[in-house]
Amino acid sequence: MNEKPPSTNGSGRTGVFKRVIRAIKGDPLSRDEIQNLLQEDESVFEPEEKEMLSNVLEVAETQVRDVMIPRSQMVVIELGHSLDEMLSVILSSGHSRFPVIGEDRDEVLGILLAKDLLRFFGDATDTELDIEDYLRPVTVIPESKRLNALLKEFRDSRSHMAIVVDEYGGVSGLLTIEDVLEEIVGEIDDEHDPEEAEFIQADTDSEGRPCFAVRALTRIEDFNEYFGCELPEEEDYDTVGGLVMHALGRLPRLGEKLKYDDFEFCVTKADRRRIDALQVKRLVQDVDASSG
Repeated sequence: MNEKPPSTNGSGRTGVFKRVIRAIKGDPLSRDEIQNLLQEDESVFEPEEKEMLSNVLEVAETQVRDVMIPRSQMVVIELGHSLDEMLSVILSSGHSRFPVIGEDRDEVLGILLAKDLLRFFGDATDTELDIEDYLRPVTVIPESKRLNALLKEFRDSRSHMAIVVDEYGGVSGLLTIEDVLEEIVGEIDDEHDPEEAEFIQADTDSEGRPCFAVRALTRIEDFNEYFGCELPEEEDYDTVGGLVMHALGRLPRLGEKLKYDDFEFCVTKADRRRIDALQVKRLVQDVDASSG
């Protein structure tokens, strides 16, 4: 008995297969056509699969400058830090790798792994430490490098962190392999990431000055209640991230700042489609912003 051919599950799936076959036979699809195929199809791929495939295509077009951690947000260890100072930085950040800098942030001497210092914390008598003996080579990349090329470089060099420099050779930020993978698979939370429920958290900037870490999805009314202010709510937006985008008239880049009303907003986490987090400072210093 002849078996029936497998079901195509409707004309949508058949159309997708025909276009895939056309590409295989030598009439290749453009990236835009593949993206449209993914977005239009409702029968072949699950929503999570479509999002990941779409992200893979975007990674090939995304530059390092679009997703890097900006210079102002880098957590670094200074060459002259004592063991106790290094321990404080490691514990407060929860990171495992740290750029080690010399006289300023443009002088990155190497990468320090927290695990290389474990034996010093366990032996109180062993206080002699020459940090330069433990530095790993630093990978330096330009802002214009594509993420797919960087991912291959990470794999080939077995490194997990790269320092990003601008056209003049100055440090403009850093990027980790986790940051690149998150562009494909989505947010990778760990125990050191802020709790989802905490939309506004008191924080300090790289120079120890008070500021606030604010999630972009924080509603304007909640922001106003926390800070005792009256930022406007418009029909076009109802979140802090929406306000920043509306005020700028576009999606801002990482590290970009906006002064609005009595606040300075700095984008600390974003991708090509949305803002995720901001650093907020009050410009009126005599107002107690912590009262919220």
